[in-house]
Amino acid sequence: MAKDTKKPQINDLIFRELIKRGYSLEGNTRIWDIADSKLWYLTQEQAQAYLDLDQSEEYKTRMVDNEIELLKEVIPKIIKKNSFKENMTLVDVGCGDGRKAIVPIDILKKDHKINYCPIDISAYMVNEAIKNISKLDGVDKIVNFQWNVSDFENLENVTELLRKSDKELLILFLGSTIGNFETHDLLYSLQNSMEFGDSLLIGVSLDNTKDGTELAEGYITPEVDNFLGHVLIGLGFSRNELEFGARYRHRRVECFYEVKKNKRIKFQDKEINFYKGDQVVVSHSHKYTQKELENSIKLYFAKYEFYTNKEKDWTLLFCQK
Repeated sequence: MAKDTKKPQINDLIFRELIKRGYSLEGNTRIWDIADSKLWYLTQEQAQAYLDLDQSEEYKTRMVDNEIELLKEVIPKIIKKNSFKENMTLVDVGCGDGRKAIVPIDILKKDHKINYCPIDISAYMVNEAIKNISKLDGVDKIVNFQWNVSDFENLENVTELLRKSDKELLILFLGSTIGNFETHDLLYSLQNSMEFGDSLLIGVSLDNTKDGTELAEGYITPEVDNFLGHVLIGLGFSRNELEFGARYRHRRVECFYEVKKNKRIKFQDKEINFYKGDQVVVSHSHKYTQKELENSIKLYFAKYEFYTNKEKDWTLLFCQK
């Protein structure tokens, strides 16, 4: 971890989540699991740390460039096979800074009038997406309202409001964000937010490895550490009190921090004692095979199609209700 000279301050939401979940035992090791993406973007600093990660060389190549290249290849095929209305609203769920939405916008704008609606749990991300998409030609309107800052659990309410403009919805859910959530909860929420004629495009990083060790090792970088480490800073830790690690198990990569020395954290009327060797899990990233993903998708969508790259490590899943 990079050295941090700021005095740690405790975040109420993170502390309450830790109290609520408690810990489990694996042998003599206490495992505190607070893996929840809602805790990753509580501050502007956290959101910017993610954007810094997004632009780091290894992550950008593996998680950004691969998907963008596949989008460029696949979007024209999807348009050719499907009849979209002239008026469309692109709902960019988990929009980040909006860069990935530029590909479908650039292709669709030739024959369609496009509204763009960024949705993210982070207001900072929404503002960055609006800033970037505002620079483009070919976008009729950027939807800027109170529901931009939201998550997938509230998506049904958001799409209902957007649909009043009588525009067809194309929901983008890119960046393999699906792996950060419980699969069936997420797919149910996405499907429930759609009506007949709406479309959904999901980008997923596929697991074509033997045991996932290489995948886990790819997470052990200064940029991932810097991003996720903010969660532990929000519990009152200093960076030099923690050791960052990642492992692959239960078909997911877990990122965690090991406590290097005993520490007592007091907040309001409660306190928690951490012991040397305790582990705090801060992220789960499920890694799908295409077959596993298809077994889940077909429970929610009768019409779907996979577009997978030659390396078989990334797929775009196009679904219609």
